[in-house]
This record gives sequence, structure tokens and C-alpha cells, in this order.
Amino acid sequence: MKKQGLLIVVSGPSGTGKGTVCKALLAAHPEIAYSVSATTRSPREGEQNGVNYYFTEKAAFEKMIANGELLEWAEVYGNYYGTPLEKIQAKLSEGQDVLLELETHGAMKVKKQFPEGLYIYLVPPSLPELEKRIRGRGTETEESIARRLGAAATELEIGKHYSYVVVNDDVDRAVEHIAAILTAEHCRIERNIEFIDELEKGKGK
Repeated sequence: MKKQGLLIVVSGPSGTGKGTVCKALLAAHPEIAYSVSATTRSPREGEQNGVNYYFTEKAAFEKMIANGELLEWAEVYGNYYGTPLEKIQAKLSEGQDVLLELETHGAMKVKKQFPEGLYIYLVPPSLPELEKRIRGRGTETEESIARRLGAAATELEIGKHYSYVVVNDDVDRAVEHIAAILTAEHCRIERNIEFIDELEKGKGK
């Protein structure tokens, strides 16, 4: 019996390793669909429409906003970014799990519209480790590092509104923990009521 897929939202402070963990999760579980965002920015070299992003004209994007066709959206440096709702709903109705990698504020917007989603908050083992990872990029100024660490403290407070927390001290272990959460969610009784009812009808046969 086909069940509704899970909407999986993964967030965490900058430098936590969201992208790395999500990429590893999708590699280990190719049955999970990745939600491709829409954007009004121009494609970069090597990017493909429908793979990296749905590249959209500004007027078309604003029409999507007006029509409520986006699960969440934001304007960043003059460009729009958003999550098309119809494509997610189609995959979920087919029973496929869908993964969204979002920053915390975007995730909370999604939660208001889709409270039944599965919200996983990825955290570093410690704030000193987070600072080490950010510095390890070699691309941040001291001002930028201080700003990101300050934002992390605020984001950790928002993290209390998520369903689960996963510590990213090791990518493979973090993926295993997320996979275990998904297995448990698929086994929840409220997701299997129809199956239980069918079993009851078949008693004695």
C-alpha cells in the first residue's frame, strides 16, 4: 500500500556541514528525491536547468509568489530563490521522500505551511569546532567569522523547534542517524493506520 512520502528538511548553522551530509545521504539512499530550488539568477558555468536550479525569469518568479506556488522563498543579493510546491507535492503523493536543505529561517517558513514534515537540525560537536571548520575554509575574514559565529548562537535557539537533532562529528555517522530517523518515521503507527486496517479485514482468511 503506497504511503505519502516524507518531507525531510535539514538545517543547521553555517559551517556545520549540511551540504556534505545531504550529499552523502542522497548517495547512500538514491530513493530519496532532492528538492531543486527555483532562482532568478543566471546559470553559472556547468549548471543545468532542472538539475542545479530551475532558472526562472523575475516576472515569472514573482507570479509564483503571488499565486502561492512556493513553499518558501527569499531574496538574496537581488535574486530570488524559492522551493516550488507543486513538484514536491507530486513526489510526496507518489510515496517518495523529498529532501530540502534550508537555512533555519526558511525551514521555519516551511514548517508553518507543512507542520507534518520531518525537521532535522544538524549541529557541530561544539562551537570551538564550528569556528575551526569555518576558519578551515580559508575564505572568511575575521569580521565574517565573528558574524557567522554570532548567527550560529541565534540559530541554535531556533533549532529547538525541530523534530530531531543530529551531531555532525562524522559524516557517515550523521548519515546513519538520519537514515535511522527516517526508518522510525516510516514505521510510526499514524502512517500505517490503513495498513493495520487492511490486516484486520483479512483476519481469519
